Amino acid sequence: MATMTKNWDHHIVDAEEVARGAGFQALRDKILALAAARPQDAVVDVGAGTGLLTLALAEHVERVWAIDISPAMLEYLSAKLASAQVENVQTVVASAVSLPLVDESVDLVVSNYCLHHLDESGKRRALREAHRVLRPGGRLVFGDMMFGLGLAEARDREVVATKVRAMLRMGVPGVLRLLKNGARVASRRWERPARSQWWAAELELAGFAEVGIEVLDHEGGLAWGRKR
Repeated sequence: MATMTKNWDHHIVDAEEVARGAGFQALRDKILALAAARPQDAVVDVGAGTGLLTLALAEHVERVWAIDISPAMLEYLSAKLASAQVENVQTVVASAVSLPLVDESVDLVVSNYCLHHLDESGKRRALREAHRVLRPGGRLVFGDMMFGLGLAEARDREVVATKVRAMLRMGVPGVLRLLKNGARVASRRWERPARSQWWAAELELAGFAEVGIEVLDHEGGLAWGRKR
């Protein structure tokens, strides 16, 4: 099942706070640089949230489809678009695993920290959907968590250790959060990140060429590919 791990209608404030942070602003800039959007491009932002990528892209392309599973997120984004007098963005409530667009109708698909909320089946379906809606030569670029919880690799262990240390430094609230996250992992309700190697293989299986991966200093990474 391509299930999500949160009801994002209840996390608008948190999502907007994270999006305004320096880390996500830097990740946005990396995605935009890799995407190399053109003035004539039609773009899909999958998991648009409060508009981190959508707002940055809208001024440089012909049209943006802002897709998100949360109606409340898109209502918030719509208000931001209106305040900025942006008119070339269409917000649509939909899932990454079923994009409401016809085949080969867009030039660029982007996403930022959305896909780790899907299980492996959902991730594969999301890649196939991105491939389906892209025109030949179109690009997919996304940022996401890229590590594993199995701790088999040194990077996985370092990422988890860094997160644990950060929570412990918060004192009692951090310990409580750590216990809560541990319970979510045990019950399979936590995020479901995938390693960079998994993404590289699945992008190729989905039909993408010129696949690239960049693992970042933190838990995240970037991935991209082009439709043949």
